Amino acid sequence: DRKGNVYVVWHAMGKTPGEAHRRVYLARSTNDGKTFAREVPVSPAALGSCGCCGMRAFVDSRGALFVLYRAAAEGIHRDMTLLVSTDRGRTFHSTEVSAWKLDACPMSTDYLSEGGQRVLAAWEKAGEVYFDRINPRTFQLSAPHAAPGQGRDRKHPAVAANSRGQVLLAWTQGTGWKKGGSLAWQLFSRSGQPIGAIGHAPGVPVWGLPSVYTGPGGSFTIVY
Repeated sequence: DRKGNVYVVWHAMGKTPGEAHRRVYLARSTNDGKTFAREVPVSPAALGSCGCCGMRAFVDSRGALFVLYRAAAEGIHRDMTLLVSTDRGRTFHSTEVSAWKLDACPMSTDYLSEGGQRVLAAWEKAGEVYFDRINPRTFQLSAPHAAPGQGRDRKHPAVAANSRGQVLLAWTQGTGWKKGGSLAWQLFSRSGQPIGAIGHAPGVPVWGLPSVYTGPGGSFTIVY
């Protein structure tokens, strides 16, 4: 953050084996990363953590720390879960973002960014990708928006908002284990309505993921 706090966040096994017993851990530095305190678990122990799913950590312009990860309670509750800390990583509040009962690891990734005076989160569920805005004061989510049309193999979403509040959601299609695919994206209005048609581009390599950022004048750039 702007005050020199650096956060390294990951999920890992504890003393008891199994995804249902994994935790999210945090190591924090208060001097721009010169030294770090010992890691501590910050996720609820009962939620577990999906072992092959990626996670994201992000600090907004106010200094709040967000962590988005997939839980694995009882090995079947693969709920997207948001952790938020407003005291520089000392304590966290947990919120369920999207419930999903699945007796398997979906090998998913998720995304966090800030734009249009909101923090945005993006995730996938059952072949579809979603994004939602997080209220900067209450840290509650509003209502998720899905990519338009019928989705079956949409994965690895990325999201960004420009200064006008427009949102670009990008994702991969057809990717899988040791398998590349294609890129797709959709522009949304400030109110969450799709603008224009879905864009497409070929050439997402094996293990490739998209990223999105905004530029001057409200432009968007996708990197993959």
